[in-house]
Amino acid sequence: MNRTRFQYGAWSLLIYNVGVSLWGAYVRATGSGAGCGNHWPLCNGEVVPRPEQIKTLIEFTHRLSVGLAILLAAWLAVWAFRAYPKGHPVRAGIKLILLFTFTESLIGAGLVLYKLVEHNASAYRAVAISAHLINTFLLLASLTLTALWSSGVRGLRLRGQGAVLWALGLGLLGALVLGVSGAVTALGDTLFPSSSVIEGLRQDFSPTAHFLVRLRPLHPLIAMSVGLYLLLIAGLVSYLRPSPLTRRFARGIGALFLVEISLGLLNVKLLAPVWMQLVHLLFAYLLWINLVLVAATALAEDVPQVEIGGGEPVPDEAVSHHAGAGVASWKDYLALTKPRVISLLLFTTLTAMFIAGRPGLWLLLAVAVGGYMAAGAANAINMVIDRDIDGRMQRTARRPTVTQNISSRSALCFAFALAVGSFTLLWGAANLLAAMLALAGLVFYVIIYTLVLKRRTWHNIVIGGAAGSFPPLVGYAAVTGHLSPLAWYLFAIIFVWTPVHFWALALLIKDDYARAGIPMLPVVLGERITVMQIGLYAILTAVISVLPLAQGEVHWLYFGAAVLLNAVLLLRSLQLYQQPDRPHAVALFHYSMVYLALLFLMMAVDRRLWL
Repeated sequence: MNRTRFQYGAWSLLIYNVGVSLWGAYVRATGSGAGCGNHWPLCNGEVVPRPEQIKTLIEFTHRLSVGLAILLAAWLAVWAFRAYPKGHPVRAGIKLILLFTFTESLIGAGLVLYKLVEHNASAYRAVAISAHLINTFLLLASLTLTALWSSGVRGLRLRGQGAVLWALGLGLLGALVLGVSGAVTALGDTLFPSSSVIEGLRQDFSPTAHFLVRLRPLHPLIAMSVGLYLLLIAGLVSYLRPSPLTRRFARGIGALFLVEISLGLLNVKLLAPVWMQLVHLLFAYLLWINLVLVAATALAEDVPQVEIGGGEPVPDEAVSHHAGAGVASWKDYLALTKPRVISLLLFTTLTAMFIAGRPGLWLLLAVAVGGYMAAGAANAINMVIDRDIDGRMQRTARRPTVTQNISSRSALCFAFALAVGSFTLLWGAANLLAAMLALAGLVFYVIIYTLVLKRRTWHNIVIGGAAGSFPPLVGYAAVTGHLSPLAWYLFAIIFVWTPVHFWALALLIKDDYARAGIPMLPVVLGERITVMQIGLYAILTAVISVLPLAQGEVHWLYFGAAVLLNAVLLLRSLQLYQQPDRPHAVALFHYSMVYLALLFLMMAVDRRLWL
């Protein structure tokens, strides 16, 4: 038996097990789990039952499909031990397949014997189906790895992988958590169906509703949080472990995530019909399999490791000019977070909390720390990715990743520790929505701005600047648990203010950007176009900043302050247009920070006086 045929057999068994698992979900969704009574392995006390009810036929055919899966796994195991030598990863994979195939059938038997099927709505059933789902994911992972290794991909190399290994492990764990939340939500949809979306939302937030119903709102937030993290991991891993297979599968993560989110929304709109649940689950399996493929190909023994930006070496002179290189201190790790950059973002977060309501001292402190950690993590990852260009710029040449006081591997470990700590703290002290929004800002900054836009287009600040607009959303959501139109006004103000602020800075250091090859607007289109764009965005900022008054969200105190602040902003922009020199660029850059801080402060004061 040749290995090529084994390869086809392994992939075929993976596909078959996906089908078996989907049929099992159909059994649950149609309430057919008790189709054979509480008998196992017999069906209604018979080896081959008389299918007097459709539920009996559904359950019995599922048992037959599981039995065939066991036989196929055993057959593949014999084949593997004959075709591959001792120590080959395929042998390890086949052992895992046998283990999880056995536990899969064991959990299924337990569901039947303990009557955790049909209309059972107990916590025991929720735990059991969660364990069943985790085992299914682990079985599919074992099948995927075995098929991949039989296709010629080398085995795993776990030593020396640093933050990449931990990041991938956390991604796999997050996907398991997402799968469990999806399974529990699907159970709630099956047992407690709604007649309309509005009724379903009313049930979800009713304090008297069943716990399975009250858990349903968590799933979309968990899905967004895990999905965002997977996008982050896919982008970083394809950059740090640049094998063709890794990059191909990493792109699949983004595509499948978007499909899953779309299917989830459609599932809610259609009130979770059985066929829609199965399609949603199918793509969840595909996303999981794709994630396993990303991890396996990124950690393969023959995959090269890239630890610095662009895979290019940093010039020696960028390192040797700094005494103490290679000796990290707490100040170096603090510098990784870019505290001066974060200070204004943090101010908008805290003032947004007072705009939203009356936060307590503990919540303020937790959001401040959690928000700083999220922004600091994004900045640390940015320094790792941009180490090559930072070494060519005078403004950034002393960063600890350039001087090698902190290695890229240590910086990434630090960044992921901050990211995990931020998400945990914000979820525990505030709510999952606030934690998810902080993670969204991190992912947007790293993936959209740093990896996708920064080195490719002068639109990098216009689009990528949205990352800096997330902090007020985090603060608002931490207090209210939701996002109102006013929260999105705060987002929009920072979004249109960012080009004014950053392009003023870009005018000051355009030579640095040109030397590093970064296509900032002054470098690509020149100073005249830049100051014109600054003026246009200043006008747009002024318009958007007064819109909350039209909505009745603020009063005349804020409006008066906004008029004065915008008048000075427009005046500074006009002066820069008339004289695009360094003094006027410096004046606008510094005033833009004062402008944003005072605008948010006055809105917070205005809201506190009238609420």
